[in-house]
Amino acid sequence: MWELERESDLPDLTRLRCAIVGAGRLGRALAPALRDAGIAVEGPLGRGADGGEADIVLLCVPDGEIAAAAAAIAPRPGRLVGHCSGALTLEPLGDHEGFSLHPLMSVPLDGASRLAGAAAAVAGATDRARAVATALAFRVGLTPVAVADEDRAAYHAAASIASNFLVTLQAAAEQMAASAGIERAALVPLVRAALENWAAIGPERALTGPLVRGDEETVARQRAAVAERAPELLELFDALADATRELARGTRAAIGAGTTEEDR
Repeated sequence: MWELERESDLPDLTRLRCAIVGAGRLGRALAPALRDAGIAVEGPLGRGADGGEADIVLLCVPDGEIAAAAAAIAPRPGRLVGHCSGALTLEPLGDHEGFSLHPLMSVPLDGASRLAGAAAAVAGATDRARAVATALAFRVGLTPVAVADEDRAAYHAAASIASNFLVTLQAAAEQMAASAGIERAALVPLVRAALENWAAIGPERALTGPLVRGDEETVARQRAAVAERAPELLELFDALADATRELARGTRAAIGAGTTEEDR
């Protein structure tokens, strides 16, 4: 966490004007959240906007378009320009006094998302820029965290695994369930419980199932069903089974040799 981490130490953003460039998912989520926090917001504006009279311009555009969007922002004294990329440093912002604010939260297609309670990676080219990024995070209920430039790609990979890959994994589970006449809704309590257990007690103790028990016969039957009904998922199944076996070794050590099968 940055040293400047208390909201009372941060600049009063209600005296500043903010423009959001980019009307995608995040832009449509951040604009109302900032307005609700008492900040004057223009937009979301279309790509290519010059920032108008805004004191703060926040670019909510794809990573590959940040440099072009930043170049379109007219320079003016005291103006800050930020992006919302989790993977990139401030370099694409060019000569602007730059900052970044990346909410660690999934935003669906309709742009509706509750940001409050999530973390946000913040950075700034100057102390002032960093303070504004931190203040913006606090204003919408995010918890600002520091991610060094050399760690940005690793941080973003973790975010993709935790969010994007999870959805892909559940799509595979849904496909197999459908082949057995089971709807997605039936899997939801199981998925939620697994996530809640992981959050509360960590992966080793949260892991359950045949691989934890060393029941390879059951795993083989599962694999055969995947091969028959969704062969395109077999490579994914094998990779995940191998990774789970590795995790299960730690799980068996964590739960101890005296744990019964019913406990697993």
